[in-house]
Amino acid sequence: MSGRHAVPRKRRSGPKDWGWQLRHAIDTAEGLDRELSLSPEELAGARRAEEAGLPIRVTPYYLGLSDRTDPRCPIRLQCVPRAEESVEVPGDLADPLGEEAHEVAPNLVQRYPDRALLLATDRCAVYCRFCTRSRMVGDGGGVVSLERLGPAFAYLAAHPEVRDVILSGGDPLTMSTDRLVRVVARLREVPSVETIRLATRTPVTLPQRITGELVRALKPHHPLWVMTHFNHPRELSPEAERACKRLVDSGFPVMNQTVLLRGVNDEAATLEALFRGLVRWRVRPYYLLQADPVRGTGHLRTAVGRGIAIMEQLQGRLSGIALPKLIVDTPRGMGKVPIGPDYVVSRQPGVTRLRTHRGVEVDYVDPPHGS
Repeated sequence: MSGRHAVPRKRRSGPKDWGWQLRHAIDTAEGLDRELSLSPEELAGARRAEEAGLPIRVTPYYLGLSDRTDPRCPIRLQCVPRAEESVEVPGDLADPLGEEAHEVAPNLVQRYPDRALLLATDRCAVYCRFCTRSRMVGDGGGVVSLERLGPAFAYLAAHPEVRDVILSGGDPLTMSTDRLVRVVARLREVPSVETIRLATRTPVTLPQRITGELVRALKPHHPLWVMTHFNHPRELSPEAERACKRLVDSGFPVMNQTVLLRGVNDEAATLEALFRGLVRWRVRPYYLLQADPVRGTGHLRTAVGRGIAIMEQLQGRLSGIALPKLIVDTPRGMGKVPIGPDYVVSRQPGVTRLRTHRGVEVDYVDPPHGS
C-alpha cells in the first residue's frame, strides 16, 4: 500500500526508544539492588530516598554506564542514593539559589535583569543526587500546563527587559514533543524574548530522546540553545555522541555545564579528558560549577580551593575553547561569580606584572596616558 492511504508502520518499543527507557527506569531500592551490588551505605540511602527525600529514578541506559560492583563508580555516585544524604553540614540550604525568593510569577524565576528561568516540569530522566532543586523535583506535579504557565507568559510580555529565557524544570525534554513545542512556541510569541535555552541532561542520561522528530519540531523556533550537563568521561558514550551531533548538525549550539563533584571529577586529568571529548563533538565546555550547597550533599561537594587548583593545572594544557569558566552560584540567589587562579603578581602605575602558566613573570606596560 502506498500514497496517502499508506498505514505507517508501528515503531517497535525497546531500549533504543526513549519512552521505553522512561517506562523501565529503576525507581526503587529493590530495583537498584537487583541491578547493582549495593554497598550498605547505598542500600540505606536508597531505602531512605524511597521513604522521604529526593526520589530514585535512573534510566536503564544510564545505569548501564556504571560499574556494577564499585560503589565509588562516578556514575553511581551521581545517581545512587547514599546514607550520607541524611547528614546536614553547615551551609546546607533547601533552596540554595534562592529561587523561591526570586519567583516573579508561578514557575518563573528572575535573578538577573535580562533573563528568567521557566520551570515547565518536575520530572527528570534521572534524579541526580546533587540536584539543586531536590526540594521540588519528582514531587508528583509533573508537566505544568500552558494554562498554569499563563501568568509567567504575561509577566514576560510585560517586562521586555527579559530577553533570554531558560526552559528548565525538572528536564523539559522529558515532556512529549508536542507539549515541549507548544511551550517553546508560546515563548516565541513574546517579541522581546530573543533567545531560548533548553536546560536538559537528556543527552547524558537519555540520549535516545534526541530524535529526528524532536529536532525537526524545534528547528522552526530557533535560536534555541541547548545547555547540557556532562560530568565525567564515562558519559561520553556512542549514544551520547550521536545525540549531540544530531543537535549541532540541526543548528542547536550545545553548551555544557559541569558540576565539580568529590570523587566524580575533582581531578584535572578527568576534566581534561571530559572537555577534550566534548570539543570533539562540537559541544562547548561553558561552566565548571562549584556544587551548590544543597541540603544533604556535603559528601559530594569540594572546597572552593579545589576547583581553583584544578583550573590552574588546566590553564595552558587546554585550548581556550575547551576551558570553561569556574563559577560559584552564590547562595540565596545573589548571582554567579567567576573565580580562578590569580595571575596578577603586582600592579604599579602603568605596569602590571603577570604570572603565566609556565610560572614565568612578565610585565605588561600600559600605553601612555591619553594615547
